[in-house]
Amino acid sequence: MYKIAIAGASSLLGRELKEAISESPLAASTFTLLDEEEAKGQLDQVGDEVTFIQPIGADAFERVDFTFFCGTEALTRKHWREALRAGSTVLDLSGALDQEAGVLVRAPWLVTESASVDLFTPAVVPAHPAAVALGLLLERVQQAAKVKFAAATVLVPASEFGRGAMDELHQQTVSLLSFQGIPRAIYDAQAAYNLLGGLGESAAITLSGVEGRIRRHYEALSAGRWPALTVQVVHVPVFHGLTMSIAVDLERAAEISALEEVLCGEHVDLVLEDTDSPSNLAASGQNDVLVRMRPEPQRNSSLTSRVWLWAAADNLRLDAQNAVECALDLRRLRPQGTVQ
Repeated sequence: MYKIAIAGASSLLGRELKEAISESPLAASTFTLLDEEEAKGQLDQVGDEVTFIQPIGADAFERVDFTFFCGTEALTRKHWREALRAGSTVLDLSGALDQEAGVLVRAPWLVTESASVDLFTPAVVPAHPAAVALGLLLERVQQAAKVKFAAATVLVPASEFGRGAMDELHQQTVSLLSFQGIPRAIYDAQAAYNLLGGLGESAAITLSGVEGRIRRHYEALSAGRWPALTVQVVHVPVFHGLTMSIAVDLERAAEISALEEVLCGEHVDLVLEDTDSPSNLAASGQNDVLVRMRPEPQRNSSLTSRVWLWAAADNLRLDAQNAVECALDLRRLRPQGTVQ
């Protein structure tokens, strides 16, 4: 039995995390749901336990084994050291701490020796879902042939930036259909019916921040095993679901069938039929990364030295799953039983 605190429990990611925990071996834990003052008193549920969301007080983290921060970056920065001083293991889903000294970026599905956690690790950041998906795919491709070059265009939805961004995208859509002015508090740009490589100089969010986070997390997970990756982030006018277009050049030609074989496996669902192409809608609620491979075959050959991967994943679900896997991996550092 563990005691778990979820800070930012009313957020989109907080909601997904509660569901992921309820389906995991941590479901029997006791829970404290925490958030900003305006969310205080909301009735919520984790597994079979019904509880209220509380504000973060002075003793909020006492006797807490794991604290998941899944609200804003500001919330994490304000309270994570309090949780640490109380003896809690800190897991930061907000991405606020990935450049703090000693903090490790983790994805147990892609664990490396250089990323091992010990009692002196101040906090763990579950890797961004795009970095996890890219790592899964490129690591498997390299089982067939070494990758010479890889580039990815990552298409991020409104849910990447929380409930406020989703609400503004909805309001912009309705306003445009009514020929009215659009709200710009979050985006400072027309996000509805539009593809954006930037969000305006007064935007409350930035694509460059997401791009930097994906790069840092990919490099941390890679530990030199995978190729250097070129990444571009584009905002798409959808509410939910992460999609990626990935170009991969191989150092030598490989059998197309061998590439298909290595891509299949745990956490990855290889789609072979054009009619079932991966999409943000198809990935919604799925635990796996959906991927479709399009090789560029050499003339009169079953070999290829370049492949295109089109991948889709439920961004919130993959993030929450990774966080739970990190917590399960960290259980070995928590004391169990009674010390005599």
